[in-house]
Amino acid sequence: MHTRPDQIRFKKLYLIVGNSVWLHQLTFLKPTLLERINEAAGSQLVSDIIFRVGEVSSEPREVQKLDDEALRMTDPSPESLAQAAAHAAAVKDPDLRARLIAVMAQALSLRGRPPSK
Repeated sequence: MHTRPDQIRFKKLYLIVGNSVWLHQLTFLKPTLLERINEAAGSQLVSDIIFRVGEVSSEPREVQKLDDEALRMTDPSPESLAQAAAHAAAVKDPDLRARLIAVMAQALSLRGRPPSK
């Protein structure tokens, strides 16, 4: 794995890239990446991509802080599911929308929990 998403903020997608060689290559591919992301989302979800060199792992930093048991024990609340569905309603691809709802609902449910030890 050479990259991982870090966050989307103000329509900017922040990607962590494993090294400067990949950063350089992805800079050339940025227009194509933007087009494909927005095409998959069915709307203008991302207006820019910001690349940063850093440590690339298989899981986002928030998930790394939680152990596997805590993740399995957390079921999204109906409120979290409803809120996530409202935010993902603009995504036209049904599979992408369903996955996005699941991830957002999980994150919203975890937000109110105390950190695991």
